[in-house]
Amino acid sequence: MPRAVRDNALSILFGALFVLALVGQSIAGYFENNEKLTQHDQPEVSFLHFITSSDFVVDVAENWQSEFLQFFLFIAATIWLVQRGSPESKKPGDEGVGSDAEQKVGEFADASSPDWAKRRGLPGVLFSNSLLIVMGTIFALSWFAQSLAGAVVMNEENAQHGQAAITWLDYLGTSDFWGRTLQNWQSEFLAVGAMIAFSIFLRQRGSAESKPVGTPHHQTAVESE
Repeated sequence: MPRAVRDNALSILFGALFVLALVGQSIAGYFENNEKLTQHDQPEVSFLHFITSSDFVVDVAENWQSEFLQFFLFIAATIWLVQRGSPESKKPGDEGVGSDAEQKVGEFADASSPDWAKRRGLPGVLFSNSLLIVMGTIFALSWFAQSLAGAVVMNEENAQHGQAAITWLDYLGTSDFWGRTLQNWQSEFLAVGAMIAFSIFLRQRGSAESKPVGTPHHQTAVESE
């Protein structure tokens, strides 16, 4: 295996799975959408028209926003909150952002540290929180895209049934918007909570997401090293 592939295999795998799943979703959604149009005696649309439509965008965006919200909250929560025995957590007593020496920032940075880690002031603060900032930004943008596309879809359905159009702000208060949102949020929170709890007592040999098999349940992976 080429070194570049081996060193980035995890990213390559999930990048490929993402593309395949998105393409599969677009194809299945395309046929489903045309079936509905046929049932209502309306002309079918092209594949390009479908993947640029609000119907497709709202389905994609509602999943993206929940995924990035999940990681945003998990990253933020694990700064201050711990779960004894879970490899997804720091060990009790290590809560907080850590000292500059522990984080190797500013004057404590190594020669090989990223340049931004060596900077003081705003650049250093931004880099120190860049993961949370990016995750939060993608969540907010995806949620906004979901709301805009969802409003368009609802108004298209209202027009088909002879009902009045609603504004974007009105749509934010509808059960359709919150139903789409919360059905994804609850599944993401369940998945994260289950991973945190199950990893205390269960093992997967060789996985970075698991403690070593023989580690006591009450210890985290950090404590067992």
